[in-house]
Amino acid sequence: MSYDPVSLLTRLIATPSSSRDEAATAGIVAEALECEGVTVNTFYNNVWAVQPHFDPARPTLMLNSHHDTVKPSPAYSRDPYEPLRCDGRIYGLGSNDAGASVVTLIDVFLRNYRHTLPFNLLLAITAEEEVMGERGMRAFLPHLKEMGIEPAMALVGEPTGMQPAVGERGLVVLDCTARGVAGHAARREGVNALYKAIDDIGRLRNMTFPHRSALLGPIGVEVTMINAGRQHNVIPDECHFVVDVRTTDVYTNEQTVEIIRQTIESEAVPRSTRVRASVLSEDNPMVRAAVELGGTPFVSPTTSDMALMYDIPSLKMGPGESSRSHTADEYVLESEIADAVKKYDMFINRIIL
Repeated sequence: MSYDPVSLLTRLIATPSSSRDEAATAGIVAEALECEGVTVNTFYNNVWAVQPHFDPARPTLMLNSHHDTVKPSPAYSRDPYEPLRCDGRIYGLGSNDAGASVVTLIDVFLRNYRHTLPFNLLLAITAEEEVMGERGMRAFLPHLKEMGIEPAMALVGEPTGMQPAVGERGLVVLDCTARGVAGHAARREGVNALYKAIDDIGRLRNMTFPHRSALLGPIGVEVTMINAGRQHNVIPDECHFVVDVRTTDVYTNEQTVEIIRQTIESEAVPRSTRVRASVLSEDNPMVRAAVELGGTPFVSPTTSDMALMYDIPSLKMGPGESSRSHTADEYVLESEIADAVKKYDMFINRIIL
């Protein structure tokens, strides 16, 4: 095998791939796989492949990471698209999130491409993860189903220090509107929508839900934005505020929204309910394999495409550190890439169904 993960990573860093504009890096990933004799499929900017002896009768493990990036921070002290290898580090936008996971998952797929395992391997290097876009995982999974492929489990490559993230909270953003009646402030006429909103915000601040997730803990509710009024002497008839809700596996997102609606008087409209909580039990084969390799299961504070995999048991694990993601002068250690190559291969071969 001539494949070199570091060489591919530097090519990816050097190629801008902001979410919804990843065609160039999709081409680079496809070319790298084709050079190793892999039959490559593409769907939008998602690149995927299966083993040549793929058997629909066996379960399928999806190896997934994303090749899109956020836009570079203005605080970069160097060109974010110029890969730099220095003192054991590889600097560049997307090096840590999630280029290192992309190139090491490709490595383990190639190493096992012609091996017969207890399950099929599906490699999926997908797009638009940073924005959970309509042409990323949201479109890719239905496309797989149309192709007759339904993953039974997924390994999601994200920077976790190669520790197994067995859970993620979901996310619902609520646009809320308190309604009043306009009037002259000097005459104290009307109904002040701002005061109504403040009352509801107090309710949300002290809100608890009847049930708590054993793994993910309580649902988090935070008011993050507020806006009201058009003029200093007019009682506002509307007040708008935004609520960030971190959901768990105890309630569906829709149930969570309904409980909040019953708690406040303001109108509450979710922007989306598709970003769902993800939880793996300790007896899941992927969790057992990760623990055997010395991993310590934890709950990830960040969201990923795991949130869109709904009925697919998924584990998040990859090289790099989450704290470096979306930061200026992002980097990954070359030693982290080498370690991930070894651990991913051992992980794959330790999964017992």
